[in-house]
Amino acid sequence: MMDRKDGQGAAEWIKRGIREFAGSPQNSLRTGDNEVAWGEPLVGFSRGDDPLYARIASMIGDFHWQPAEIFRITFPQTDVRPEELSVISWILPQTEATKADNRRESAFGSERWVRARKFGEEFNVALRTEVVRLLQDAGYQAVAPQNSPLFGVRISQAYEMASTWSERHAAYVSGLGTFGLCDGLITPVGKAMRCGSVVARISIPPTPRPYTDHHAYCLFYSKGICGACIERCPAGAVSKEGHDKKKCRDYIEGPIVRHARDAYGIEAYGCGLCQTKVPCESGIPVSAGKK
Repeated sequence: MMDRKDGQGAAEWIKRGIREFAGSPQNSLRTGDNEVAWGEPLVGFSRGDDPLYARIASMIGDFHWQPAEIFRITFPQTDVRPEELSVISWILPQTEATKADNRRESAFGSERWVRARKFGEEFNVALRTEVVRLLQDAGYQAVAPQNSPLFGVRISQAYEMASTWSERHAAYVSGLGTFGLCDGLITPVGKAMRCGSVVARISIPPTPRPYTDHHAYCLFYSKGICGACIERCPAGAVSKEGHDKKKCRDYIEGPIVRHARDAYGIEAYGCGLCQTKVPCESGIPVSAGKK
């Protein structure tokens, strides 16, 4: 067991562990040359009692976990208060090669993008497990909500289908980005990314949120301009009214899956066209970041 850590020292220790694991051979697209799936991770933190978690759950549905809920489900013998918990969130940015490939596509995700969605997400699952192990070896109870066998999708009256834990919302609360017109999270390293999180009984200073509006980084919502993701969506699932989850899902589970199987020999889905060839692909659009 390592010496127990708290505060800023714990934050740096966890960031280092995440970045070191991202340098392992598991971070791979499973190509012949073992090309990496993700760039350097971006890491943020939030308190388990941040009121935004309760607000998000009230909007999505009472099935949506707050940090203390999934922690108590995982450790039923532990009496824990929400303020004793921290949420560790990370962003895994797509590589420049993957983004460049996907920019050239207009109907389906590129092979690199599909590989990142399948094999890159397998790495993300392993990263969640690794962060939990790192914490538990140091004496901290921890759980990766999306790795939990209880994680699942439910029907939300407001948002149709929604999961019991949202990695994007955890990243939003943890100061890592805000939402765009297509529901993607716009982060300092862009919208072309995946994210993950772990809930732990550890005290870590929360990452400051440089925004108060959950759409602050989106040019369409903040400035009334852009809408590039509308044109990029091959399913017509993005409009000025937002993201039609059913149209998106039908296209992903139909044409996208068939194309990945037929063209790349991969049983997976991956589109991401709304995340590439848009101003927020690789960062926060300059004019959106200005107040």
